Amino acid sequence: MERAGYLPPMATPPEQAPIRTLDDATAFLERLVNHERQPDASYGRFDLTPIRRLLARVGDPQTQLSTVHVAGSKGKGSTALLTEAVLRAAGERVGTFTSPHLSRWTERFRIDGREVEGAALAAVLERLRPHVVASCDEDPERAPTFFDVTTAAAFLLFAEARLDRVVLEVGLGGRLDSTNVVDPAVACVTTIELEHTDKLGDTLAAIAAEKAGIVKPGRPVVVGALAPEAEAVVLARAHAVGAPARVLGRDFDVAVHRADLDGLSLHLRDGDFEVDAALPLLGVHHATNAALAVACVRALGTHREATLADAVRRGFASAVLPGRIEVLSRAPWIIVDAAHTAASARALAAALALVPRAATHLVLSISAGKDLAAILDALLPLADRVTVTRAEPTRSLDPAEIASAVRAARPGLALRAVPNPHLALRAARETTAPEGLLVASGSVYLAGIARRLWRAARS
Repeated sequence: MERAGYLPPMATPPEQAPIRTLDDATAFLERLVNHERQPDASYGRFDLTPIRRLLARVGDPQTQLSTVHVAGSKGKGSTALLTEAVLRAAGERVGTFTSPHLSRWTERFRIDGREVEGAALAAVLERLRPHVVASCDEDPERAPTFFDVTTAAAFLLFAEARLDRVVLEVGLGGRLDSTNVVDPAVACVTTIELEHTDKLGDTLAAIAAEKAGIVKPGRPVVVGALAPEAEAVVLARAHAVGAPARVLGRDFDVAVHRADLDGLSLHLRDGDFEVDAALPLLGVHHATNAALAVACVRALGTHREATLADAVRRGFASAVLPGRIEVLSRAPWIIVDAAHTAASARALAAALALVPRAATHLVLSISAGKDLAAILDALLPLADRVTVTRAEPTRSLDPAEIASAVRAARPGLALRAVPNPHLALRAARETTAPEGLLVASGSVYLAGIARRLWRAARS
């Protein structure tokens, strides 16, 4: 009988195939039910029981970790990586778990600022494999999913590395996310938008209730810029469980002194703590992520102000955010961004407005369920040419559907549909003049492919 936790079986049953290499690990992970690639899965079916049982089998490694737990509709990955940068600059050993990855599974697991080796991931998954199989046999209806297993793998890797701190990015929502088995030192809610409405609810208040599920009794929570109805829900949860809340604009803030092609010059304030820092990232929206990161570290209460100020300056100065308005080249300008919501598309458009260029070629792939019209409304006014493609066969919209929407929004705009994303990206790169701007955006999947192809072409 087919296990509920697995996709249809291969020739070799998973329990008979030891995981020795990264390829073995990939094959094992891809056999598990993956809600990232199955958008029709009901959020009501999500359950923390499978990961709790799995973790109990391997000694509950998450209880050994001091965590910063980050949720939000946008900005949570950037906030997590900036928090990591500050903590490392302060002298801490840090593990960071983010999702999804751009190119490789190992990108999700970082120790001391570097993604883990494939052999290390394979070894920890081999330890988990018999427990995953046993769980599937014992309770097929509550078998561990892909995200359960990768989260458990992260906890094992981090516990065995004996780290000072772990930064966890929530995958989806918060309340029922696999990462929500931790009792964090600090929780953070970055932003709340209408996203994943089929799973999280169709109002900001409903979505806020899901995100606020990571707020734990007595643990401080850092709160970003939220709409009033969303902020009220998060603060009500914090009050109900006795979690001290620190709110952007009230308890901490950031001022942008300069925003140009070299990045941002910031003045950050958290209570009586103040620091000036440079952030070499394109896009003024990163200022808020930086402020949240500083507030998270400050809420830990483990670093003196002088140490923290120095850590903020040094950590931000070396910060790199892959796939987040990432500049790969300046002649021509080549930028990769995983923007896939209306707000992130507007942030990208604002950043691109700073870039001097003769013409702009936009390569787009957009996942099903996203606000296509709003994304196009933000990005098309900047484009002289558009190529639409399909970065992921099951989740991305048909290029013909995107092309039709582009024609309706910008009649006469130079437009090409190339279903194969590799061909689309290569052709776009080959036809971009040295004084032009080439941008890939619309989905994490396209950002990952573009980053890999265009970086290889540059080297």
